[in-house]
Amino acid sequence: MPSGLFSGFMVSTWLQGSIMAVVAGAVGFFVVLRGSSFEAHAIPQGAFTGAAGAALIGANTLLGVGTFSLLGVVAIARWGRRGQHDVVTALWLVTLLGIGSLFLSLSTEYADQTFSLLFGEPLAVSSSDLLPTALLGAGCITVVIVLFRPLMLSSIAPELASARGIRPARVEVLFLLAVGVVTTMALPVVGALLVFSLMIGPPATARFVTDRPVRAMAISGVLGLVTVWVSITASFWSNWPIGFFVGTFAFVWYVMGRCVARWRTRPRPVAPLELAGAGSR
Repeated sequence: MPSGLFSGFMVSTWLQGSIMAVVAGAVGFFVVLRGSSFEAHAIPQGAFTGAAGAALIGANTLLGVGTFSLLGVVAIARWGRRGQHDVVTALWLVTLLGIGSLFLSLSTEYADQTFSLLFGEPLAVSSSDLLPTALLGAGCITVVIVLFRPLMLSSIAPELASARGIRPARVEVLFLLAVGVVTTMALPVVGALLVFSLMIGPPATARFVTDRPVRAMAISGVLGLVTVWVSITASFWSNWPIGFFVGTFAFVWYVMGRCVARWRTRPRPVAPLELAGAGSR
């Protein structure tokens, strides 16, 4: 492997991509379990607006992404109650995309910036973002560990969770915050359009492979790491957007997971001797 792939300007990409993949695997497990794929898609699109606004005024892109991710979490959690999640999420998505397009139209670097924010640019990752990314990742994993049981119970049996004193609204807010954190970490590398593919493809595949939550999260993290590492390498060599490779691998993992699930649940053929033995009883 040539040194250019691991030279100074690429080290930040490898480190941030690895942290992002592990955290996305952990959070993505609950995204799939809770059926929150739409929210996992909408929050990154809103974060795209934050990145565009930050670029327009010359501020740190990570700060803009984090701010608008938080706004998306608050909007969906606060106004999306009483069965209105899909409506509020959709309105948030289209509104923020419209504002983001306005921000980009006011920028003097419209084409390059749009491409980078939407589809990712691994060479644009700054070393100054590594420490905030590591801290955000550690905080996100901590939240998942602390809330593991409440998240599991509220995802599988919300009524039972309420009966045991768990507040679903509070758990939902904390969970969406974790999604926002993953978005903040991943958007500079993968791009707004395909951030959520890391939170859907590997975790959905892992659920096909095993029914044990912790094992599924571990498999999801490993698949996420493989996806990011191969995608960075392929993007470096081909000069194609990294988001293309991430999205493609997410689909491939899912198809493979379905094949494994079908193989695991296939009817077991009964041997002729077993049939004969059963008939003689």
